[in-house]
Amino acid sequence: MLGDQLNRGISSLAGREPGDTRVLLVESTAKLTSQRWHRQRAHLVLAGMRRFAAELADAGFVVDHRRADSLRAGLHAHVDEHDPDEVVAMEPASFDGLAMLHDEGVTTTRNNHFTCHWEDFAAWADQRESDGGSFRMEDFYRWQRRRLDVLMDGDEPTGGRWNLDHDNREPPPTDARDWPSPVTSDLDDLDHAVLADLDALSPDATVGADPTGLWPTSRRRALARLRHAVDEVLPRFGTHQDAMLTGEPFLAHTLLSPALNLGMLTPLEVVEAVEDAHRSGHVPLNAAEGFIRQVIGWREYAWGLYWRWMPEHRDANHLDATRPLPPVLAGDADTDMACVAAARRSVHDHGYAHHIQRLMVLGNLALLAGVEPWAMTRWMWSSFVDGAEWVMLPNVVGMALYADGGRMATKPYAAGGNYIDRMSDHCGDCRYDRRARVGDDACPFTTLYWDFLDRHRDTFTGNHRLARPLSNLDRLSDLPAVRERATVVLDRLDEGTL
Repeated sequence: MLGDQLNRGISSLAGREPGDTRVLLVESTAKLTSQRWHRQRAHLVLAGMRRFAAELADAGFVVDHRRADSLRAGLHAHVDEHDPDEVVAMEPASFDGLAMLHDEGVTTTRNNHFTCHWEDFAAWADQRESDGGSFRMEDFYRWQRRRLDVLMDGDEPTGGRWNLDHDNREPPPTDARDWPSPVTSDLDDLDHAVLADLDALSPDATVGADPTGLWPTSRRRALARLRHAVDEVLPRFGTHQDAMLTGEPFLAHTLLSPALNLGMLTPLEVVEAVEDAHRSGHVPLNAAEGFIRQVIGWREYAWGLYWRWMPEHRDANHLDATRPLPPVLAGDADTDMACVAAARRSVHDHGYAHHIQRLMVLGNLALLAGVEPWAMTRWMWSSFVDGAEWVMLPNVVGMALYADGGRMATKPYAAGGNYIDRMSDHCGDCRYDRRARVGDDACPFTTLYWDFLDRHRDTFTGNHRLARPLSNLDRLSDLPAVRERATVVLDRLDEGTL
């Protein structure tokens, strides 16, 4: 069992009894040292594995929970010691992991931690293409709703509309409302032992703040957070889900993605709980629909695309972006950009930033600056508690950086300071002026937005969704000054002085 398969309902355990099965879990030193993981990410996985091993042992299973140089080395040592007739594993969530298990002769069972297996996604996408069409997330989402019978009234979507995203894009409220406080758990001896083991690897093995008990390390704790999300958080989710507020990193986001991605919760049980809450009148439709779209729509669409496009997707770089990861993202520099500082602070403190901060602040900065896609992918993969290759490759390469040339998104999600001003309270006290594109006080996002369009004008000509921005670009009388200012901005970004 792997570190993101922390659930008794895993397909490889189906029909198994404690008396006929030994369970192997391997803590891989190679994995732990392959990147500078966020401290809370590494702690979450290791603590989750150790609690799950104890849970299985309490249920009567013989558990071989060992540390090894690598997963492969741990598997070899286990086989040498116990000589099992067969080794069975549920399909990993990673392309390389599945290839390794097949290379070792491990029998694999279908991954059941998603509502749509990647083979079923491929069949759906192939059918769409064979019918002469294309496939989009919205099409997939509606197909999911129908086949899973989620938020459906007969053959029609509940409320008469499939997608209520238009209702969920309001700017941040100005009424100083209170936001729900997340559930936390006290750290215990197991947690402190995990942190000590991480420190023993290397003083620089991890980055970011120590865990605070925010992220659940067992299924029991994950279920408590699901109940809290349904009872307290989701009634306020929806309308302002795209908003960003200084000092409020969580707002009304459920924070359930780490538990989902590690298998502590299953997507269907989460969706059913939310739909039941809507049917009972507790959660409004726009909140329920918006959340469910993220779970059975976007999350599973990214999962399907990952498997469909691997391994070539790792090398996608349509815009020929070559800039290294900026020091401000790596945590090696501060910044006067209020929006970036807020998002980066949330990543440092919690290993988390919500989806708009990821896409329209961190991702937007990397897109406009031309950060190399794999460098950005690896940083987000290692820096977020819900990170995984299958999560970050489609979302960073496809959605944020347009590095796949539009296979996932029909236009680059590029924006200047006006968007950030509309969706946040960051710009009011920022030293940069979001309205200015030239001058020492010009907002770097605004400068780089116009420079980005100018640099890639030939690439984007013909994209009807960019016709208006390109037309506006042609009207800029100060474009030469914008280019000069952009050079200064990019140099300062590289130096860590922006």
